[in-house]
Amino acid sequence: MKVAKFGGSSVANATQLIKVGNIIKGDPKRKFIVVSAPGKRFSGDVKMTDMLIDLGTAYHNGDAYEAYLAPILERFTEIIEELGITDSVYAEIEHNIKSALAYEGSLESKMDAIKAIGEDSSAKILSAYLNTQDVSASYINPKDAGIIVSDEPGNAQILKESFDKIYSLHEKDGILVIPGFFGYTKEDKLVTFSRGGSDITGSIIAAGVKAEMYENFTDVDSVYTVNPTIVKNPKEITTLTYKEMRELSYAGFSVFHDEALIPAFRERIPVCIKNTNNPEAPGTLIVAEKEANEKCVVGIASDTGFCSLYVSKFLMNREIGFGRKLLSIFEDEGISFEHAPSGIDDMSVIFRDRQFTAEKENTVVNRIKEELHVDTVSIHRDLAVIMVVGEGLVNTIGVAEKATSAFVKANVNIEMINQGSSEVSMMFGIDASDINDAIQALYESFFE
Repeated sequence: MKVAKFGGSSVANATQLIKVGNIIKGDPKRKFIVVSAPGKRFSGDVKMTDMLIDLGTAYHNGDAYEAYLAPILERFTEIIEELGITDSVYAEIEHNIKSALAYEGSLESKMDAIKAIGEDSSAKILSAYLNTQDVSASYINPKDAGIIVSDEPGNAQILKESFDKIYSLHEKDGILVIPGFFGYTKEDKLVTFSRGGSDITGSIIAAGVKAEMYENFTDVDSVYTVNPTIVKNPKEITTLTYKEMRELSYAGFSVFHDEALIPAFRERIPVCIKNTNNPEAPGTLIVAEKEANEKCVVGIASDTGFCSLYVSKFLMNREIGFGRKLLSIFEDEGISFEHAPSGIDDMSVIFRDRQFTAEKENTVVNRIKEELHVDTVSIHRDLAVIMVVGEGLVNTIGVAEKATSAFVKANVNIEMINQGSSEVSMMFGIDASDINDAIQALYESFFE
């Protein structure tokens, strides 16, 4: 059996939901269906989750929340009427919204309940529609599906005991439609995953039922070798490993939430990214292992918004515990680091710029000077990170030479390189203003 997850663009309106219905009917193995909240219908549109967040915020602030509620109900009404399903579905959705607004727990718990309405409503609408198409389908609440999570609003973690409960879904007949993005604690409290968490739900269900395949339907035919907004018509990637996808997701590839594959990865379940608007396209297959290829580089990912802190101290390498002390300062300030390349007298720490406010910068720099007695400490903002990704990269001769030659050709200065810490990627730090030129040159070098 297969688990099929449909993203926001796939359930954005009635036209898209009809496509989803046809895809489900097209393969009898698609028994477990996970859905997102309605996404954008067109450029400039607003996602349902964002509309719900605005509603919850207005209600909490005592503003005229009805102005935010009306367009939400209108959008669900439009979908329901165009699909020709019963008014009882609308009545249930309206009741759930008002119940969530009246929730008397903490604000973060109230917001979780409000945010979850998008996915929950999509699942109810799709299951009702499938039944009008002579497909036996049932809406399954995440609690009934066995999705038991930690009590961390907005950042729920799946608990191990969930998977045995999820496996019992095999006993249910027909198509099972499950809302993504949220689960329930042992105390029956609704808690959401991090944003993009419907991908996580799909992966959890795939792992729990031990599916033969987890299909993730989105609005692109496949994963591309490079960001198509930078390189026109880039080549598609037909097969990736989990490790490669993780590296690509981390460094700017937006197809997947970068934690989404962990449950499927642990069960070694293949994942196929497919297009709801072109379901016959083969898509990109993500597997645990693949045969070695002399052209090992599969993709080039990039992202901006990084910051680097550089410290220098003579005889640093002889000072036991220096690295631990430096990183503990970041830990104390609640800053997680991404990379930490070092030399015998030098060390850099790379982290997301959004974590490093002016106040935290002042605190961190002062603590480093006072506690570590360094010779130099400096900050480099507006840094971009580029990842050249591929299994076997570390054992393939000439990859680094080809990459650095591309930077030279593009007249882009490399601020830092980090290769030895990963078997599947090579990291380059450059000035963010040079990112497009660098990506173009790397793509030409590796794929043309």
